[in-house]
Amino acid sequence: MATGPVALYAVVAVAPSALFWCALKVPALVRRWRHHRAPELPAGPPIEKLAADLRRVHRLLAELPAGASAVRRNSTRQAYDALLVQACREVEVEHRLAGLPEGFDREIERLRVEESLAERGLSVS
Repeated sequence: MATGPVALYAVVAVAPSALFWCALKVPALVRRWRHHRAPELPAGPPIEKLAADLRRVHRLLAELPAGASAVRRNSTRQAYDALLVQACREVEVEHRLAGLPEGFDREIERLRVEESLAERGLSVS
């Protein structure tokens, strides 16, 4: 028995299925490969701007006069916390600022976060 016609029959029978499989799978593989190779874009502003904003708001918070209104004090503190959370996300520092109520525990968490950021090179003060 000749193997030539059997091999030709196998190629003719399998080739269409293989071509359709490639047509379905190759584009997804190419997309996954391109996505893997694409550089990850930062989610927020540049870290330099974030650090400058953190220092500015930290200075504002430290220099609030004793007679400043509670609204001004709370809004400045909330702005500072929002910047701390954003900085934590950028340099991958764990924090619990969102889950703690205003008070002593949150103040301690702010100090811990500031220290963690400073250890990673982002000085707040």
